[in-house]
Amino acid sequence: MESRCPGCGLILPEVSGPTHRYLESSAACWAMYSEVLAREYSDPALFRAIHRLTVDAYAAQHPGRPSPPSVSSVALHLLRLCAVLEHGAGPEEAARFMVEASRHKDRYGWLTPPDSLGERTVQNVWCAPEPGRHAKEVKSWARSVWEAWDPHQGQVREWYRAIQPACGRTR
Repeated sequence: MESRCPGCGLILPEVSGPTHRYLESSAACWAMYSEVLAREYSDPALFRAIHRLTVDAYAAQHPGRPSPPSVSSVALHLLRLCAVLEHGAGPEEAARFMVEASRHKDRYGWLTPPDSLGERTVQNVWCAPEPGRHAKEVKSWARSVWEAWDPHQGQVREWYRAIQPACGRTR
């Protein structure tokens, strides 16, 4: 028996197991994501270079339902995707930006997810165990997710412009 992930739409064999409390995913998708994370945790260079982008892509592709944690999660992960993909923030800069952005949770509102959350999924990364290919797949997946949120990119960019000056860098 197969199941469709309510977040990314990935169809995988149905399994029982844990999922996240507000990121909506199937247990099989969550398990695949966990394996991708384990691969990144076991490779320090891969972890430093790409891990946060993996988390951002997964979270933005599995937004859940309107609730305070989901509103913050979607906004923060889309903001970091914006910082990295549109403004060239590196891993450390993106991490600092996320800390600053999390201080402004009161300004974010629910962004209704688009019908499609991207053509690429965690499965594309899972199928690429070699570190260089893994990193390339994460970047492609993140770009796909960011592009899928096009209807809300204007709002995310507004939030970005409001927060960025506090980070000490202008782009």
